[in-house]
Order: sequence, then C-alpha cells, then structure tokens
Amino acid sequence: MEPTMIELRHYHHGELPAGLRELLINVHADAYAAEMEDPFVQRFPWFVDHWSALDGFACVVGFDGEEPIGFAYGAPARTGREWWREHVVPAPERDSTFSFSELMVRPRWRKTGVAERLHSALMADRPEALAVLLVDPEHPKVQALYESWGYRKVGDRQPFPDSPRYAVMLRSLR
Repeated sequence: MEPTMIELRHYHHGELPAGLRELLINVHADAYAAEMEDPFVQRFPWFVDHWSALDGFACVVGFDGEEPIGFAYGAPARTGREWWREHVVPAPERDSTFSFSELMVRPRWRKTGVAERLHSALMADRPEALAVLLVDPEHPKVQALYESWGYRKVGDRQPFPDSPRYAVMLRSLR
C-alpha cells in the first residue's frame, strides 16, 4: 500500500498528549501481532513508560489521515552509559549520543518509505554527535536497512536476561 499523504507529528518529554501511550502500544500490538505471546514483547508498555519519562525524550508518529501508521522514538543517553561505550575504544572525541529506541511501522505500510521518513524526522536537528540503536540480528534485512542509513555494527549486547542478543549499531549525526 502506498500512503497518500503522511503527516508526521513530533512529541517531546513534558508535552505528551493524552492517548499517546495507548497509540504507541496499539501500533506495537499490530506490528508484533504474530509475536504477542513472547513475554519480552508483552513488556512493551513498560518500555513506553520508561522512555517517555526520560529528559530529552523525542517521538515522531506518522499518520495516514487520522490513522497512526508508525512511530520512532528515543532519548539522549547518559554519559558513560551509552550502548556502544564498551565496543568503541578509544571513544570518539565528540561522544554525546542519542539512543534510538524504537522504530515501528504497521504491516500495511511497510516497504513504502515510511520507516525512513520517521527515522529522518526523529534525527533531524539532533544536537548529539552520535546515534546508537540495537537491532535483532535475526532480522538481517532490518540491519541492512540501518546500514543503508549510515549505521555500522560495533558489537553485541543483551540488555535484559529475557531479551534477544542485539547488534549494537552506531552512526555519526554530523
């Protein structure tokens, strides 16, 4: 499906509208419908609450008309706690980092360019020098997509005992 006209709406910590949490959870449920029995996937509401409470939280939601079709969000990393830190030695001179936590597009709108538009809108005008994300290497096409956007794998990380072991991907924002 080719979206007709996508509207991108930006949200930030401290100015989140009522209903945004439920919107993100509902898009996630659609995107992960086949995996909703997985306990780690079921914890997504906790991740929404955690990330949206962080200073500097930024979120972009795409709409086709009034229908939410996807989102991207993240927040600045705390110095010394960046996901790449243990894998890149020596650390870059400019090491301020935006942790790109989630990019989700509902199945009906995949392969239409929406993911790249959401990512670009989220990263536009970021003051940090770097962006980092985690991607499940069981999805090589997704990892290749991030590589096409300038990310490179720098290591592996399992952030939770019940999570997959992710590829840590880093890119310069300058």
